Amino acid sequence: MPPFTSLFINGQEGPSSTGHQFEVRNPLSGEVVGTAASATSEDCKAAIDSASNAFKLWSQTSLATRRDLLLRAADLVAAEKYKTKIIQSVKEETGASDTMGMFNWGTTAAFLKASATLVRDLRGERFNSDRSPGTVVWTEKRPLGVIFTQSPWNAPIPLTLRAVLVPILCGNTVVFRPSELSPRSCSIICELFKEAGLPDGVFNFVSISREDTPRLTAEIIAHPSVRKITFTGSDRVGRIIAMEAAKHLKPCVLELGGKAPAVVLNDANVQEAAKAIVTGAMLHSGQICMSTERVIVQSEIGEALTEAIINLTKKLKAGDPKKEKLGPLFSEDHAEGVLNLLRESQMGGAQILFGNVSRQGAVVGPHVVTEVKPGMRLWDRESFGPGKQFNPFVYTPGTPGCSPLYI
Repeated sequence: MPPFTSLFINGQEGPSSTGHQFEVRNPLSGEVVGTAASATSEDCKAAIDSASNAFKLWSQTSLATRRDLLLRAADLVAAEKYKTKIIQSVKEETGASDTMGMFNWGTTAAFLKASATLVRDLRGERFNSDRSPGTVVWTEKRPLGVIFTQSPWNAPIPLTLRAVLVPILCGNTVVFRPSELSPRSCSIICELFKEAGLPDGVFNFVSISREDTPRLTAEIIAHPSVRKITFTGSDRVGRIIAMEAAKHLKPCVLELGGKAPAVVLNDANVQEAAKAIVTGAMLHSGQICMSTERVIVQSEIGEALTEAIINLTKKLKAGDPKKEKLGPLFSEDHAEGVLNLLRESQMGGAQILFGNVSRQGAVVGPHVVTEVKPGMRLWDRESFGPGKQFNPFVYTPGTPGCSPLYI
């Protein structure tokens, strides 16, 4: 029986109010590796009410209390039981390699400790007024209230923590929606916070099915108790969330994808530069928001760098992450979308120097592409896969008509 991920509202685990749930499948095998409660409108309102009630007391706690809770969580997560849970769930839900599984667990304690030190930035200021001699001005930093946060699937543990730690440390309370692709991994944070002693209602977890997410996200944003929204994910969804927030004049913080470049100058060590570029482009099969998407290289070493990149890329194979260095993409639909970017660029005159523009299910091998030009989607869009707009531009500053290389 695959494991079930509950909602977590007011410190209590439970199913959705209707019993509705959705399946989570491994992206490589397609096997059902878990089911998760799919929150309803009533569940989301209950989570917001819980957070709103908890805010009254949590916002009054001392900075030292909040700091010490994160430090306790850091000590707890270092235990073997959390290591096992995190690595297993991340690998099953997202198809992560051993390296990415260890990354999700291995960075957690340090991240909690580093976040705990931020309390020093939350203290107020005291200074003499410039305009009213003899008057002392005191500034105080106060929490906002209920924060609605959402994180993606590709690094579920660190990205969940990044979404919720600062709001909680600042004295806010949180309603959190995980990606429907990794609810079990994200829910481990519920257990960790509970064991560390976080008061009920400060952190609330509502997993929602893909079909219901647009409607319920809009309802949560519109709720008068929700004061701010944060989101990490695609620019397409980020734009929708920003528009929903704008309807109610609510601030939002968006961390979206991009076209992360690397710049290589003539005096660079070509082999070392190639290693760094290929690692940056291919880690987690390119499914990281700051994966290297293009390279700008001065023309004197352009040919040598291209050759070095291709030679390194040829050593990489995609498939089962237990056997190969590159695992699957997060879905077959996304894999097909990456290939469509490559096909369209080919039709527009781009040349594929390495790669066969094919897939096996959700598995896509690495690709190196050149002659990609403005107007092609591969030029403009984050590929989020190993067939990337990773442009070594063969380029001399001041020379127009550069020729981009993509990996």
